[in-house]
Amino acid sequence: MSEKICPWWLGYVLASPLRRLMQNPEQILSPFVKPGMTVVDVGSAMGFFTLPLARLVGKDGRVIAVDVQEKMLSSLVTRAKRAGLSDRIKPVQCSFDSLGLGEMTGQTDFALAFAVLHEMPDVQQAMKEVYASLKPGGCLLIAEPKGHVTLTAFNEAIYKTEACGFKHEASPLISKSHSAVMRKV
Repeated sequence: MSEKICPWWLGYVLASPLRRLMQNPEQILSPFVKPGMTVVDVGSAMGFFTLPLARLVGKDGRVIAVDVQEKMLSSLVTRAKRAGLSDRIKPVQCSFDSLGLGEMTGQTDFALAFAVLHEMPDVQQAMKEVYASLKPGGCLLIAEPKGHVTLTAFNEAIYKTEACGFKHEASPLISKSHSAVMRKV
């Protein structure tokens, strides 16, 4: 996996309503996310999953939206305000060295890493931070695009995630994606 990141302008394509036809966020996330939860969206970009996560956690929940690109986060903030969800979303601009989740230790119920691990310079370090942020029994959903990430590279990322203490629990079917549900044990 490398640190080559998606250009910010491609975020508009990733947030397109047409994408929902193949990858409906509510259908993908509703088995894992309930009202009142605190969730982390790693690589949130412009909020394709962040906004539905905010709806799913409800008024008493919150979403920590983490991205390395300021332009992605500023667009997410604008979209969240328009949707009336900005009070539930906390944008966090991370660095290539850290996700910036230090203050979240043991506080999150669910984390999402959708189409982002292949952009990270150190997957294992990032997954250690996600692991630390989760409560015991917390869940992480990982998905990577099949056309962009080989099965071998995906399995390597899962191995690195397991090395952080996660247990591979399931591999749900998500269109055009390799996927894994990981549990903090």
